[in-house]
Amino acid sequence: MLKDSLLEILYILCGLVSLYSAFCTFKDKNHQSRIPTTLFWAILAFIFMFSRIGLVWGNKDIFVSDLTIGYLVIILALLSALKVVKFPKFNESSEEFKNKMSQVIGNKIFIPAITLALFTVVIAQIWSKQIGTIVPIGISSIVSIILALSITKGSSKEMMDDGRRLLEVVGPVNILPQLLAALGSVFTAAGVGNVIAGGIENVIPKENILLGVIAYCVGMAVFTIIMGNGFAAFSVITAGIGVPFVIAQGGNPVIVGALGLTAGYCGTLLTPMAANFNIVPTAILEIKDKKYGVIKYQAPIAIAMLVIHILLMYFWAF
Repeated sequence: MLKDSLLEILYILCGLVSLYSAFCTFKDKNHQSRIPTTLFWAILAFIFMFSRIGLVWGNKDIFVSDLTIGYLVIILALLSALKVVKFPKFNESSEEFKNKMSQVIGNKIFIPAITLALFTVVIAQIWSKQIGTIVPIGISSIVSIILALSITKGSSKEMMDDGRRLLEVVGPVNILPQLLAALGSVFTAAGVGNVIAGGIENVIPKENILLGVIAYCVGMAVFTIIMGNGFAAFSVITAGIGVPFVIAQGGNPVIVGALGLTAGYCGTLLTPMAANFNIVPTAILEIKDKKYGVIKYQAPIAIAMLVIHILLMYFWAF
C-alpha cells in the first residue's frame, strides 16, 4: 500500500537523523559519555530503519522479529535509566549574529512553521484515505525544511547539526510517546478496561448518569496522567467506563467519544509523562524546573477545562 510505503520512508528518515547523531557522537573524542550515547542513538536508528523492512543478507531478506525489537527497547530504557545518554556542548551562533539575522529575516521566519500546519491539514483532507494521517506531517515537514533553508540561506550541514542538537538536548525522552502508545495497546489487549469496569461497578451504580460522566472524564484525565498519552488512555477507559456507564445509559457515542478524548488531554497538561508537551519545551527553552515548570502554569486551566468537559458531556450528550 502507498500509505505503508510512505510511512516506512518517513521512519527511515527519522532513523537517519538518529544515525547522524550516533556518528557525530562517536567521532567526538571529548564526549563525556561517548560509547553509551553512541549506542543509544545507533540502536534507535536501527529500530526506525529496519524493524519492518528488514535487512538484505545475500539473496535473503532477514526481517527483525518483534521480540528482538523488544530487547533493543529494553537496552534503550536501561541506558536512559542509568543516565549515561548525554549531549555535548554544541557550537551555537553568537547573540550578535542572531540579532543581525533576526533583523534581516524578520517575520519570514514564521513561514516554515505556518506552512507545516497548513500543508498538513490540506494534504490530510485531500489524501487521508490513501496515505493516512501521519504521512501528511512528514511531507509537510520536508516542504517546511526546504522553505527554511531558502529563507535563511542556511546549508544542509547546518540543518543537520541543528536537528541533531535538538534531538540530543531532548534526549531519551524523544521515544517516550511511542512507548506510551504501545503500552496503551498492551493494556487494552490485557483486558485492563474490564478490570476497571468491575471496580467502578462496586462504587457507582450504572443508573446514575452524572456519576458515570464524572468517572469517565476524571478517569480519562487520571489515566492520561499515568500513561502520558490521551490516545493510550482512551481505548482502556472508554471500554471500561465510557461504554457501560455513559454510552449504554443513552449518551450520544459521537459526543461522548469526542469529549472523552479531550478530557484526557486535560490530564496531558498535568503530567511530566507527556514528554512531547511538558518536557520537550523545558529542554528547548532551558527552563530551570525541568519536570514541573510548564505544568505549574497549565494546571489551573487544565482543571477548569476538565470541569467544563463534565458539564458539556452531561448536558449535551443526553
